[in-house]
Amino acid sequence: MQTVGEKLFAQGEAKGEAKGQAKYLLRTLDRRGIPMDAKTRRRILACKDTRLLDQWCDRALTATTLAEVLGEASK
Repeated sequence: MQTVGEKLFAQGEAKGEAKGQAKYLLRTLDRRGIPMDAKTRRRILACKDTRLLDQWCDRALTATTLAEVLGEASK
């Protein structure tokens, strides 16, 4: 069983990991010349799901559109 301190530490660690992944994703998209609007940028930065961010980061390496990265049918 985790103590309250351990839970808080784990939550902070997860938030930091998600923030780092989001920043990496934004940098990758920028460097690859894939444009996005401010709303999408905020959506990426607000995402706390590290599995989803991993998926997006992987897709960003080969995708040619933002819709491909985010797994959206049309954009």
